[in-house]
Order: sequence, then C-alpha cells, then structure tokens
Amino acid sequence: MDLFIIFISAAIVNNFVLSLFLGICPFLGVSNKTSSALSMGMAVTFVMVLTAIVSWILYFLILIPFKLEFLQIPSFILVIASLVQFVEMVIKKVSQPLYRALGIFLPLITTNCAILGLALLLSMREYSLIQSIIFGLGAGAGFTLALFIMAGIREELELTDVPKPFRGVPISLITAGLLALAFMGFAGMI
Repeated sequence: MDLFIIFISAAIVNNFVLSLFLGICPFLGVSNKTSSALSMGMAVTFVMVLTAIVSWILYFLILIPFKLEFLQIPSFILVIASLVQFVEMVIKKVSQPLYRALGIFLPLITTNCAILGLALLLSMREYSLIQSIIFGLGAGAGFTLALFIMAGIREELELTDVPKPFRGVPISLITAGLLALAFMGFAGMI
C-alpha cells in the first residue's frame, strides 16, 4: 500500500507540473499534439526512473558515506545531463521521426527542473531504492498525464472559435491554469 500511495501522490496529488509547477517549459512547448506529448512524456518518464535509481545510489552509497553531501546538486546535474544524452542517442538511433518531432525539447530535458526536483526530493524524503523507483515512475506518469491532457485540449482548441485576443499563448496559459486548479482538487486525497 505504501508504494501505491507514493505512486499516486507523485502522479496525481503532487503532480510535478500541475501542483509543484516544475517542468512548465516542456509542458507548454511540446503539448501541441498528443503524439509528440506522449513521446516526450515517455522520454521524461524514462529519464526520471533512471535518475531516481542513479541519484539514490550516488547519494546514499557515495555522497553520505564519504560526507560529500555538499556535492549533491552538481552531481545530480551531471547524472541528469548524462542520462539525457543517452536517451537522445537512443531515440535518434531508434526513431528519426520522433527525434525530429521532439526537436530542441529533447536535449532540454537536461534543464527540466522536474527531473532535478525529483532527485532532490528523493534525498530529502530518504526513500528506499524501491520507493525511489516508484516515486520516479509516478512523477513521470504524472508528467505524461499532464502533457497528454494539455495536448488533447490544445488540439480541440484549434478546432474551436477562440476570440482573437485569446488565440495562441493566452488560451494555452488559461487552460494550463484551469488544469492546475482541477488537479489541486486531488490535494485532500492523500
């Protein structure tokens, strides 16, 4: 039950994008089409799970025993940058169309504050390795869910008659705000 609560909390109740407001740049940048949103969400989820594993090992098995906790942020940034490069190379090799569709947003996963936030929250909450993996999976699932919902709404908005002053970025920001308010309703759940 504890692992289920960690997953649901990370995915819905404390959604990184809609509740903690981390990862807003890719959330707004890649949420034009559901296909690219789903692909970006899966890439971010993969990086989050790997980050959870590697940062847990790094923090609890290297930094704490050698009293190097002050190197936490630079070492997490190095881990994230390395993992994103790995994911970028894999996607480029496996799917050229997906690589082109994600464009500049793929290498920008490195600067996605949601991933650094994940690594920092893992060390602050002192999760076990299994709990960290579940937390990373839940955070990635929540990121994907938020991205996919926003992309679906934006696809529908292109087919509707939006007043001229609200077209484009304004309606996207209004929609993101309303979506965040809707997710805040889950706050009393857990």
